[in-house]
Amino acid sequence: TMATEAFRNLEIWQLSISLVKKIYLITRDFPNCEIYTLTSQMRRSALSAPSNIAEGSRRGSHLDFVRFLNIALGSLAELETQVIIAHELEYIREDCLDDLTEHIDHISRKISSLSKKLRPHA
Repeated sequence: TMATEAFRNLEIWQLSISLVKKIYLITRDFPNCEIYTLTSQMRRSALSAPSNIAEGSRRGSHLDFVRFLNIALGSLAELETQVIIAHELEYIREDCLDDLTEHIDHISRKISSLSKKLRPHA
């Protein structure tokens, strides 16, 4: 089943890992005063997505997996909010904002779709 498939093979996990890398690279240029606030918050939100996908996929039950996928979705919504704030504070440019929100939206849609497929079996 999908739930027992190795998490590393899941496209949503792979896409989330590439998002984490983007967030780490982008936040490197944030002002030092943000290291314990926005930088840290954005990294934590980004890290939460693949971590929850991995943990949920290992739980063995569809119901558990769906629960962890929902946590990942919540983290991505937080991250999108933080990305918008970073743009408002002029830490990131418009093109970067667009790229990140597109990446986040793409993963979120794929997670939602997997979640719907798993729900009838939950």
